[in-house]
Amino acid sequence: MSTTRSTEDRTGRTAGTHEGHGRLGRILSGAAVALGCVLFLGGFAWGALLYQPYAVPTGSMAPTIGAGERVLAQRIDGADVRRGDVVVFNEAEWGDLPMVKRVVGVGGDEVACCTGGRLTVNGEPVDEPYLPSGTPASVAGIPRTTVPEGRLFLLGDERAGSLDSTAHLQEAGQGSVSRDAVVARVDAVAWPMEGMLDRPAGFAALPGGISEPGPLKAVVAAVAGGVVLILGGAAWGPVAGRFGHAARARRTGQARGV
Repeated sequence: MSTTRSTEDRTGRTAGTHEGHGRLGRILSGAAVALGCVLFLGGFAWGALLYQPYAVPTGSMAPTIGAGERVLAQRIDGADVRRGDVVVFNEAEWGDLPMVKRVVGVGGDEVACCTGGRLTVNGEPVDEPYLPSGTPASVAGIPRTTVPEGRLFLLGDERAGSLDSTAHLQEAGQGSVSRDAVVARVDAVAWPMEGMLDRPAGFAALPGGISEPGPLKAVVAAVAGGVVLILGGAAWGPVAGRFGHAARARRTGQARGV
């Protein structure tokens, strides 16, 4: 009799433990799904607030950005632009649509090409690893041009086929664009998924250095983490429920046996 009662007690405690684990699992599952929703929706909202997608219609930024590719650009103030940045800007004299070019000079800089096939800024040759392999920094050359204060000198990475500052040298501002014309800075190629753009180290030694990458990686991490938590929590919920159901079934069967 005592042996039977002891066995029943142990069985009951085990069933209760499993049921408790099942209840805890369901609570944790719900919490994971809730947190995942917060991260997922919050990440999307954060990204929508900071970033704007753009389609690049031409190959003037190849090979960095090909024709027809879509980019994600962080909304920034033109005052935050630095050399080496790939920016989206609107300039009425250049066209009615947003354009994407690379900043190679800022107000006060003297830009010229070429010295040993390289672009010079304030007399210093600049390495430009983003250019198509084996091509010079300019096909026709760039006469020494001083960028007016508050303006930017912009070039396409495909120097042979880009209608950039070199095509507007005879206009007011010597081909430069006002900082106020900039609406965003490109952080990544979103389609095809080629990832983040590198910040060119060739401009790092110049005054002001280069800009820091935007928070796009953190945005993506938040969205991806939310998806993992939602899927993981949703998958664990039924498993936890089965544990609890099995524990209750065992307790019911034992009670009937008594």
